[in-house]
Amino acid sequence: LFFMAANVLEEDSMEQDIESPVTFHQPKLPKQAREDLPKNINKECVKRKIQRYVRKDGKCNVHHGNVRETYRYLTDIFTTLVDLKWRFNLLIFVMVYTVTWLFFGMIWWLIAYMRGDMDHIGDSTWTPCVSNLNGFVSAFLFSIETETTIGYGYRVITDKCPEGIILLLVQSVLGSIVNAFMVGCMFVKISQPKKRAETLVFSTNAVISMRDGKLCLMFRVGDLRNSHIVEASIRAKLIKSKQTKEGEFIPLNQTDINVGYYTGDDRLFLVSPLIISHEINQQSPFWEISKAQLPKEELEIVVILEGMVEATGMTCQARSSYITSEILWGYRFTPVLTLEDGFYEVDYNSFHETYETNTPVYSAKELAEMASRAELPLTWSVSSKLDQHAELETEEEEKNQEDQNERNGDVANLENESKV
Repeated sequence: LFFMAANVLEEDSMEQDIESPVTFHQPKLPKQAREDLPKNINKECVKRKIQRYVRKDGKCNVHHGNVRETYRYLTDIFTTLVDLKWRFNLLIFVMVYTVTWLFFGMIWWLIAYMRGDMDHIGDSTWTPCVSNLNGFVSAFLFSIETETTIGYGYRVITDKCPEGIILLLVQSVLGSIVNAFMVGCMFVKISQPKKRAETLVFSTNAVISMRDGKLCLMFRVGDLRNSHIVEASIRAKLIKSKQTKEGEFIPLNQTDINVGYYTGDDRLFLVSPLIISHEINQQSPFWEISKAQLPKEELEIVVILEGMVEATGMTCQARSSYITSEILWGYRFTPVLTLEDGFYEVDYNSFHETYETNTPVYSAKELAEMASRAELPLTWSVSSKLDQHAELETEEEEKNQEDQNERNGDVANLENESKV
């Protein structure tokens, strides 16, 4: 009975597996897959709020968890220190110097204590290792003077202390290394072009409208500074989860959006605000998206502007993103460039403004199909008219030939009658 019941349960489970096309094991899937996969399997699930992959200020909304190989951060300690926040960086900066000063100050005090210099303070006949060193505080001050090469001249090392001379050499070399490392780290952190990226602005919204008879996705970029970004280039990515034909779920799949890579339009001369255009054609991921379907899509457009800072020559990168609620269908950007007396003026008050324009609500694919259907009757009518015109010409030629023959016959009859 036990085996029969087990067989029945196994057959029931097999029937359930056969009836359900996809087996969903929720605990084994990552968090993003558990949130996104049921929307393709369970149609009754409620549409969730779109989570940004890149925020409007350019920061990536991704947190790295369960990183076990933390030793890799220590192998590149310089980059780790540069990537830290300022408060932690300053804390480490102060702690490193304080610890090295205290460490070498302790060694100087131990040398003086082991030599017996503490027992002969004020004895003019005794030659200490370090003159005027009478305790740990004075040893700490001498360590600071040695490492920072200040040298006030009150506490000096004597030539009767070989171990002190060796320690002086070691602290001088190690102090120089610490100074170079920490000052270099602070310099790199100060000169990072992250703040320069804050003066590169993107429009709040992206728009979809007609341009030169083609449906285009557009957004605007600008530079607030007078110093230019050299070799500026623009890229765009479509972030959208997808499921392959084999049933594999790919969260946050990245697809390139062509903004002029093949024509060179992605290389920008960013002196005044520019409108970046993406033509929606057959290679575009927006080929089958219409105005009614756009709000239902869960997608995000990430735009990346990068180039070299003219003042420092360092590479700068600015990022922003647009979700479906920030893509306006049937709008254009308000012009911001005007010609004044001898110069062009940019009005950044209108940088984010748009105005509505006449745009079809159909997708680019539907527009292409309607255009192809509209062209076929036109070609038929033209060909039929050409055929009719050719037939009329042949009929007219035949009639003219018959009239000419009749006239020739009448002339021959008249000649015969005159001869008779």
